[in-house]
Amino acid sequence: MTLQADLAARFAEGDRRSGASFLALVLMEEVGELAEAIRRGEKAEAQAEVADVAFMAFALANVLDVDLEAAIRAKFLKRKVEDVTKSWDDVPRGQ
Repeated sequence: MTLQADLAARFAEGDRRSGASFLALVLMEEVGELAEAIRRGEKAEAQAEVADVAFMAFALANVLDVDLEAAIRAKFLKRKVEDVTKSWDDVPRGQ
């Protein structure tokens, strides 16, 4: 089984009851916590928050019936690197 299937088997029922809108809000909260951990330079906390963000992305994918791996492969790996990153050129880089 895939990670997404394992998570669905364990959490999908509750996630469906919560709904996509609620899960999206929780995802945004987790992204904020990740950003804060990065800002503070807390590597272990950032690692935990990355896991939280990924977990919520999988939860949303399961509720929305999206094969997350297939979607990522189609959007990012089947395209030229330049096509994926061209809009990133104007983003300022920093620490």
